[in-house]
Amino acid sequence: MSRLDPLRIEELSPDMSEFLKMAEESMGFQPNDLFIMARLPHLVKAASGLVAAAYSNTGEVSLELKKLVALVCSDSAGSTYCRAHNAHGAFRSGVSMEKIQAIWNYETSNQFSEPERAALRLAQGGAQAPVSVSNSDFDKLKKYYTDKQIAELVAVIALFGFLNRWNAIMATDLESLPLKFAKEHLPVTTV
Repeated sequence: MSRLDPLRIEELSPDMSEFLKMAEESMGFQPNDLFIMARLPHLVKAASGLVAAAYSNTGEVSLELKKLVALVCSDSAGSTYCRAHNAHGAFRSGVSMEKIQAIWNYETSNQFSEPERAALRLAQGGAQAPVSVSNSDFDKLKKYYTDKQIAELVAVIALFGFLNRWNAIMATDLESLPLKFAKEHLPVTTV
């Protein structure tokens, strides 16, 4: 049960409806974390801007890889809420179920290329506290990605640094759609 009750839709300020609509169009449901965060409308606006910037379709890194990076970040950080959201989001973005289910074995699974492994290694180490990203990790990244692409990957990792902590601290209740997805398709977890 969430540590703070989500606001009811009728309690939201009028400007929150825009963010709620964007979230629902993107995710396929209304996220509970937005209803909790809505107590601070300026934070919703800032967080929504960061989400839009990190997942921008004007970038050079594919949305599919960004979703996988977010999934590894959430799993590495232990955020079951964001883990379920990101697995569901990766599937909605076109990532195969086989690849999503192999994510925990990305180092050895033939589902992943060497460039993807380098990005996912960055995500796993970047989501840990303290961060465990080495110069060697960056050397491997630079074999496959430009500086701009690396910045895009780090933007997703940093975004989930905030979202993973917010939802873990708040113990945000998982919505029915990502909960069902997680129970049906992800390894045993506490969802």
